[in-house]
Amino acid sequence: MSTDQIAEKTDEPASPPPLATAGRAVVTAARRLPVTAVIVAALLVTGVVFEALFRSARHATWFPDVAYGVPALEGGRWWTLVTGPWLGLTPLQHLSLLVLVAAGIGMGEWRLGPARTAWAAAGGQLIGVLGAVAVIVPGDAVGWAWATELSVVLDVGCSTAVVAVLAAASATLVSPWRLRARALLYGYVIVSFLFVGSLADLTHLVAFVVFLAVGERFFSRSEHGLGPRTRRETRLLASAGMWFIAAVHVVVYFLPSDGPLGPTEAEDVNLVGMLLSVLVAAATAELLRRGYRVAWGVALAYALLTAAVTLVVTVLVVAADFESLGAVTLGTGLLWVGEAVLLVVGRGAFGARVRRRVTGSRVHSDDVVERVRDLIRAHGGSTMSWMITWQPMNYFFGGGDGTAGPDSAGVVGYRMHVGTIIALADPVADPADRGVLLSSFVDFAEAQAAVPCLFSVSGETADRMRAHGWRALQIAEDTIMDLPDLEFTGKKWQKIRSAMNKASKSGTTYVSGLLREQPAAVLAQVREISEQWVGDKELPEMGFTLGTVEEALDDDVRIALAVDSGGVVQAALSWLPVYRGGPDGGVRGWTLDLMRKRNGPGANNMVEFLIARSALEFKDEGADYVSLSGAPLARSGDDDDEVAVLDRGLDLLGQALEPYYGFRSLHQFKAKFNPRIEPVYLCFRDEADLPRIGVAIGRAYLPGATTRQLAALARSGASETVDV
Repeated sequence: MSTDQIAEKTDEPASPPPLATAGRAVVTAARRLPVTAVIVAALLVTGVVFEALFRSARHATWFPDVAYGVPALEGGRWWTLVTGPWLGLTPLQHLSLLVLVAAGIGMGEWRLGPARTAWAAAGGQLIGVLGAVAVIVPGDAVGWAWATELSVVLDVGCSTAVVAVLAAASATLVSPWRLRARALLYGYVIVSFLFVGSLADLTHLVAFVVFLAVGERFFSRSEHGLGPRTRRETRLLASAGMWFIAAVHVVVYFLPSDGPLGPTEAEDVNLVGMLLSVLVAAATAELLRRGYRVAWGVALAYALLTAAVTLVVTVLVVAADFESLGAVTLGTGLLWVGEAVLLVVGRGAFGARVRRRVTGSRVHSDDVVERVRDLIRAHGGSTMSWMITWQPMNYFFGGGDGTAGPDSAGVVGYRMHVGTIIALADPVADPADRGVLLSSFVDFAEAQAAVPCLFSVSGETADRMRAHGWRALQIAEDTIMDLPDLEFTGKKWQKIRSAMNKASKSGTTYVSGLLREQPAAVLAQVREISEQWVGDKELPEMGFTLGTVEEALDDDVRIALAVDSGGVVQAALSWLPVYRGGPDGGVRGWTLDLMRKRNGPGANNMVEFLIARSALEFKDEGADYVSLSGAPLARSGDDDDEVAVLDRGLDLLGQALEPYYGFRSLHQFKAKFNPRIEPVYLCFRDEADLPRIGVAIGRAYLPGATTRQLAALARSGASETVDV
């Protein structure tokens, strides 16, 4: 070896020993999380001094003097509220407290900060214990067996403080992690209380309820509310609830116990019956996850039936000293009540049909959407035609001769709400057959005793319906960028060039293709960005002509992603195909649908960058145009005075939705791309139908809105608009 090599080797800094590295990490964590560090240190000290890390504390002579519970407070040992949290009943429990505090309170302190964490931990522990005592004492007085058992129990530990901190800190999270964290915590607290029912489980429940409300009131930042914000989250939560109940039945079958609400034995259920119930629950859970309406109905009916039986059994237990044993118990009944509430509140998320409503075609309902896709590819359509492939959607097929049959030449996609049939977009058919198809569709709607209307149709369809005595009202403006001569040169494109230059300088990459083919980590980021965007709104996720990530997973839909140098997705777009139709076929244009960006400065101007890069890519592929899509309820022109009633109504609805979804601000945002404007119309036959049509359109966009949310929407009509 040469002397130069030796010199190089000796000049390299020596790697620090592992112990020193670990020590520095501990010091850094202690500085960042001082409350967590203090509690962990205190638990270590008490574990050594009181030997709680080596032998069971409950058998020590000093245990009654430091443990909290009803006997301690009745004996005047109030100081146990302060001394009890620093010990574990057994060495394993004391060690688990160290882990729980380091992980649970550590995560909470990371979100809340030291002062609020200390307050939540101390307050949660105190309120949890005192709240439990407030339940046990009167329960014992009225002869509640479970309360009587707990009235003589002494306990130690600070797990209640951990639950309180986590419940409070969950308010600082954004969707979808906000709901998921709360669901996990809720599941642990409720199940342990109902099916174990120890003193610690009761204190956890009290602390969870109180500090969930405290966090929501004082610590929530951009989001408020306890429920799911998107239809996907609603479906996942309902599905998880079914799996959760199935798992509970398995646990109580193999490990029965006596909880606060009675025994959980299942003596009248054999193993085969239990497994069959789990399989049925699993199948229902999967159908709920997919959003099927029939699964929603079956699950809700069973939940209500179980809740009713539970109520009857409870009355018998209280009034007739009836002993409740077997599969029907109050604990599982309450879980079904919770599932029923979730299904009722989230009913708008379950619209997919196992067998869709199809008229005029012998194609099996499972294949009907593919049939619709084929017709769109064959005949072309408007910039919004691909939206009729989204679910839930019903279909009317008509033959070119005005009849309905297996060789249908065209289709109309429609939704039904409050006695109104809303046809979406232009009819998909050969141009020569569209008039007959529309006439057949109107006859079909009248046969259903429903009010027909055509929503978001082009000027060509509006003129066709005017010729039949219908009225047409402009409700939006489609913004079109023609591609053949597109060049981002000149002063009018300065803002777009600036956005593209910024992305280039920051190392942001343009990624296009199919969302389904992206890595799982990328798809997870796209979902996260979308759900955070919805979480920032006071209203639930909209639908109808506004797609979600689920629609973007379609194999015909293109996506565009802005990925920074660190691999973080900063913004995402989805593009719907507009087919040319006819003998030439192929895609003639693309319609912008999903448009989401991450919160933070890194995402600024990334949407402009993606639209510009997508337009150039589509131009190279031979597309004629891209549609930046019509912002619902946003337009700049004046309408016929004779339809002023609906005009004012749509204006009010647009004003009310603007603070939440920024439709009109979005319309102004698209103006920087210098598009040409194509009007979009609502066609209707009778002005007397307008109130019902307005309600139906609102329900189509917001199927899951609650009464409270709609009331808030009505009050917001005078609010100012927001910038994009």
